[in-house]
Amino acid sequence: MNENEKIMLTAEGYLELETELKELKTVTRPQIIKELKEARAQGDLSENSDYDAARDAQAKLEGRIKELEYKLEHCTIAEQLGSDTVCVGSTVTLIYDDGEEDTYKIVGSLEADPFDNKVSNESPIGKAIVGKKVGEEIEVESPNGSYKVVIKALA
Repeated sequence: MNENEKIMLTAEGYLELETELKELKTVTRPQIIKELKEARAQGDLSENSDYDAARDAQAKLEGRIKELEYKLEHCTIAEQLGSDTVCVGSTVTLIYDDGEEDTYKIVGSLEADPFDNKVSNESPIGKAIVGKKVGEEIEVESPNGSYKVVIKALA
């Protein structure tokens, strides 16, 4: 991750990462240590697939722990500026130019999940609507061409 990269999280996203980190340190890490001890007890480590698997799992775990610690240490928790302006943490209902309506939660890029209607503030639609107000018509520039949306509601 780039040192100058700004990590934006909602309060919920921060708590999710914090919970995952705690789980990895208090449950998963001791479990892997136990597996390593059991594999070592089997004898010859040079041909011990259980030991190799436990070492691989430990390496992945420690990498994930470091990643989570870095993200939590270097993140900014988004504060909602007000209920009349779209910002990270806002839930917004949009009307597309074809009349279709969709509701999205604007989140930081780490939390984005299109299947759960969580859109990154760095995505084309996120960039276009952040800072805008209910009733505004916005042109969204996307890789597939531009389109217009109107902000119908904001929560």
